[in-house]
Amino acid sequence: MHGITAYGAYIPRLRLQRKAMLEANAWGNRALLAHGKGERAMCNWDEDSVTMALAAARDCLNGGDAGALAGILLASTSLPFADRQNAGIVANALMMRSDVLSLDITSSQKAGTSGLIAALDMVKARAGESLLFVAAERRRTKPASVHELWYGDGAAALTLGHENVIATFLGAASRTIDFVDHFRGEDRPYDYNWEERWIRDEGYMKIVPPAVTDLLKRTGTAADEVKYFAMPCVFPAVPRNLAKLLGLPADAVRDTLFSVCGEAGSAHPLLLLIDALQEAQPGDKLLVVGFGQGCDALMFQATDHLPALKSRLGVKGALARGREENNYNKFLTFTQQVQKDYGIRAEVDVPTPLSALYRNKDMVLGLVGGRCTACGTAQFPRSGVCVNPECRATGTQEALSFADRPAHIMTWTADYLTYTLDPPGYYGMVEFDDGGRFMADFTDVEPGAVDVGLPVEMAFRIKQFDARRGFRRYFWKAVPQAANGRN
Repeated sequence: MHGITAYGAYIPRLRLQRKAMLEANAWGNRALLAHGKGERAMCNWDEDSVTMALAAARDCLNGGDAGALAGILLASTSLPFADRQNAGIVANALMMRSDVLSLDITSSQKAGTSGLIAALDMVKARAGESLLFVAAERRRTKPASVHELWYGDGAAALTLGHENVIATFLGAASRTIDFVDHFRGEDRPYDYNWEERWIRDEGYMKIVPPAVTDLLKRTGTAADEVKYFAMPCVFPAVPRNLAKLLGLPADAVRDTLFSVCGEAGSAHPLLLLIDALQEAQPGDKLLVVGFGQGCDALMFQATDHLPALKSRLGVKGALARGREENNYNKFLTFTQQVQKDYGIRAEVDVPTPLSALYRNKDMVLGLVGGRCTACGTAQFPRSGVCVNPECRATGTQEALSFADRPAHIMTWTADYLTYTLDPPGYYGMVEFDDGGRFMADFTDVEPGAVDVGLPVEMAFRIKQFDARRGFRRYFWKAVPQAANGRN
């Protein structure tokens, strides 16, 4: 028996209100008013598909040993690097072994479900091994377009294996059809979509039913046995109409979460699956569908291990941590859709020394410092000499990751002079509860909610953009825990 052994999710805290987008754009396109309810998840300026993938993976692992994993697969159509393995960045940040398999999966909205099928097949063939599968999406949208209202950002992660399976994989069925509902050329930043009614009637309603019918037959599942039917679609009536056509129970149709986070592309089927798993009971059957140049249909059945799974944030926890955002101009700035004068301080050109990045990859990507084996003192960064003045031993440092260690703010500053896309820039001394401290940037800060002693959690984010060379520098930042609740 193999299947899902744990789940995790990440949805950015910022939730851009669609009414704010309408206030800026509906004057020029009244048709946008039909899509103006609710909110969409919006990445902070220092987030992308890689940082969200890591956040979802950390929620999934929940402090567990990533070194036990045999591989990582990352699905997305919005990966930040076209020629640098993005899954490898996540693997290094998780401190996975160097002998693991890593793979990027892209080029279709069903990359999430197709990649998941491939990962499950790999697990089945590798008895005793576990894999991490992650899907993440931050798609760019043309300002004042309906896609800007539809899309949202987010990531989902699953560990797959043979032991303590919380949802057994029963089977899958796929259709590969070059049905071009939308496309994005390699030299274009935005999707180009075709007419909505054609996509709905010729696409969803004709392509999905044969795949689901095939899956029900393969798994010996009667339609009325499906407890949860999860299928992303920006057209709200389509999942209901498909359920009726296929004979699925009407109450099995899951909320697509469109009104609370938008549609997160290849990650969205997995977000809906995780949302359902957070409610499922042992024995429940879960059907998830991914659509895009064909479709995938997968069937899972919850097991007795599901209630015993240690609590994760998952989708429900990630949604609960949202913070309302009404500044549409901030969204355009964070997505680099407008050219602004950021002042002379923004003109500094600092190329990334790739050799130094490689030599210090554990420190930079994994937040690995050291602990003195002679006196137990923790320090960041690791050095040849213990920082404890009562010890000062040399050559005694063992590797110690600070990424998941509890910490608090020791000092802080709000700086309006330092260049940042989201002023003021917050930074200060972070002290770890079990020892060690370093000067860190803060992110996801709620103005007025920073204070000495406030707990923080560490988050992997973009440190700087090297726009001249197209490189992103990643590092860890402190997130004040006052930012975890919704306003």
